Amino acid sequence: MTITTTIIPVILSGGSGTRLWPLSRAHFPKQLLKLTSDYTMLQETVRRLNGMPVKSPIIVCSEQHRFIIAEQLAEIGIKNPTIILEPVARNTAPAIMAAALQAEKQDKDALIAVFPSDHVIKDTATFQKALETAAESAAQDNLVMFGITPLFPATGYGYIHADAKKDAVLAIKEFKEKPDHATAESYLESYKKNKDYFWNSGMFIFKASAFIAELKAFVPQICDATTASFEKAVVDLDFIRLEPISFEKNPSISIDYAVMEKTKRGKVVPLDAGWSDVGSWSSLWEVSDKDANGNVTRGKVVTKDVKDSLLFSNSRVVSAIGLKDVVVVDTKDALLVADKSDAEEVKEIVDTLKAQGNPAATSNTIGYRPWGQYESIELGGRYRVKHITVKQGQKLSVQMHYHRAEHWIIVSGTARVRNGDKEFILTENQSAYIPVGTVHAIENPGKIPLEFIEVQSGAYLEEDDIIRFEDMYGRNAK
Repeated sequence: MTITTTIIPVILSGGSGTRLWPLSRAHFPKQLLKLTSDYTMLQETVRRLNGMPVKSPIIVCSEQHRFIIAEQLAEIGIKNPTIILEPVARNTAPAIMAAALQAEKQDKDALIAVFPSDHVIKDTATFQKALETAAESAAQDNLVMFGITPLFPATGYGYIHADAKKDAVLAIKEFKEKPDHATAESYLESYKKNKDYFWNSGMFIFKASAFIAELKAFVPQICDATTASFEKAVVDLDFIRLEPISFEKNPSISIDYAVMEKTKRGKVVPLDAGWSDVGSWSSLWEVSDKDANGNVTRGKVVTKDVKDSLLFSNSRVVSAIGLKDVVVVDTKDALLVADKSDAEEVKEIVDTLKAQGNPAATSNTIGYRPWGQYESIELGGRYRVKHITVKQGQKLSVQMHYHRAEHWIIVSGTARVRNGDKEFILTENQSAYIPVGTVHAIENPGKIPLEFIEVQSGAYLEEDDIIRFEDMYGRNAK
């Protein structure tokens, strides 16, 4: 089969992945992590399309993830992606609408293939074949989704009830909400007999114009608000920043509720390719390679008489003895220990931490910035210690703080420092002191990464005590 219509992948990367806490957090969610391979889940989503006649992807994401997403795409050779920034989260229908408007701008007849950024698909060849079949149907003005072959009576997925015919593309009869166990068992039995029930994968392909027309017919408010936001969007470096006031008028609604459950053009292509949405630690265990004892391990893990378990370590040695069906995930600031069958309940732990105001609910010890990254090493009542890495040729903003002083000690590399009205070079084992209220900046003019220790001291040490005067990345410079 030859695809003649332009296909533009649309990757939705707005999720927070709280059920994979403490590894996945709102500030650095699961799609940006290497969970099942040497690539992040976002990178795997894009790489899955290698060899297919598709254009550079459109990514829809939040403001806080924009630079790390751009960097991860560059790592796999995607140099000029279109990255659309949502000012607020409004579920999938407004996000896809914004992407459809951008796709139409690039090619008015384009098909857009919509994929969440955090799914696992093991059989790429089967997936690509199904995408070709779906694209052919979508070119005929159908709105096509992918239905996953049900493997067990899942209660965590919605279901698609389709025609019982054995065609490659099936008509959709109706959508079913997440069922109870008995109902899920009845769907599975019906599938075994008739091939008519599928898990809803959240993956779609259709003409951008066809989707916009259907959305306008069913939920015109989304069309109007998103179009207004898109028309007033600002191009910021490599990003398209949607105008917030208009976008916030969107209701929070999924594409399923907004369009797919109402359209007469809906079709489903069955897909049996080792799919998982990796929605919990137990599902990650299911899709991961295991050792002879059924264990999935990452990092410094030592076990004895442990079976069918998942054990992750980010830094320290994690040792376990005589356990079965457990999840142990250790990070620098949080430890999760759970029965594997209860792994879905981790979201309640995150909610409790949020209610307590604990930063571990949403923030990692490592923060990613366009210039590099920092790791929080120690936090006291009036001090904070960070290990900061600045990439070659990059520079932190020209800034000052009202409430804290800073002391920088160079560990490796070369730093060009501005300290008030002075500018000078620092190298390994040299240091500088930045008093409260002093305008300052640091950059890496060298050929290797610049690493330094920053010791902050003062009455208020939060990240919002930054007044920026110049910033090469366009971050609210004054």
